[in-house]
Amino acid sequence: MREKKKKMSVKMMMKREWPFYVMLLPSLILMAVFAYLPMAGIVMAFQDFVPSGGIRGFFTSRWVGLDHFKYIFGLADFRTVLGNTLIIAVAKIIAGILVPLVLALLLNEIRNVVFKKLTQTLVYIPYFLSWVILGGILIDVLSPTGGILNRALGAFGMEPVYFLGNPDTIRPVLVISDVWKGCGYNMVIFLAALTGIDQSQYEAAKVDGAGYIQQMLHITLPGILPQVVLVTVLGLGNILNAGFDQVFNLYSPIVYEKADIIDTFVYRLGMVNLQYSISTAVGLFKSVISFVLITTSFGLAKKFANYRIF
Repeated sequence: MREKKKKMSVKMMMKREWPFYVMLLPSLILMAVFAYLPMAGIVMAFQDFVPSGGIRGFFTSRWVGLDHFKYIFGLADFRTVLGNTLIIAVAKIIAGILVPLVLALLLNEIRNVVFKKLTQTLVYIPYFLSWVILGGILIDVLSPTGGILNRALGAFGMEPVYFLGNPDTIRPVLVISDVWKGCGYNMVIFLAALTGIDQSQYEAAKVDGAGYIQQMLHITLPGILPQVVLVTVLGLGNILNAGFDQVFNLYSPIVYEKADIIDTFVYRLGMVNLQYSISTAVGLFKSVISFVLITTSFGLAKKFANYRIF
């Protein structure tokens, strides 16, 4: 009897919600075509793939097993790329949390609503721009010949700096520009968390003689700690995604030693050097590690921030 009622409720739900499933269908088709169907190409990582035969190459290419993985793990370039990816990604995660957090705390203390909204909007705007646009802006601003930043340095008698062509400055440029683009998003999350703190706690703290610093340490930061932990933990899942769009638009061969990451390395191997099997092996290695990190990060988010997707 219970199973019969359950089946009837499912049928009623399907009958009531079928327009939503129809609306969802195009997205599912696109995801299947562009996300799941290409996974068949993973087989190239275990083959000496020959593309001249077209799709038949997947069936006629020689099987080499794990030889490509042994080859890439022995490459000095791969170790350099992996190190660059980890350093840049970790720096982005740390800066991408601290800067929005500080901005959110500062904006939360501003009582001028117009100024607060204007500042929030200006900080948020770069988030909606692609790295193609922002990359062009940064190339112009940081140009060693006519860039506004180097003109300012020249006004103080300093020599121009080739920020995008100097291995010592390329990583700070990548981290700072990434914070510039994305801090508005996390800032909104932290601002929303700040509005959820019970204001009576601040009133009680003022009565007890607590100053601003004490209120921030004992009320504000503990109040938004779950959101900070959540953003941090979820960022761990993207630790191998150091930002292909950004790096590809800003780096050059002269800074490969410090700025080349896994995604750009895969691009050059596959699209430039036409080493499809090697590039697929590197990409598969990254995907497996990323899957483990994402799974772990969601587990940590559930444990420390009570966040779950299901």
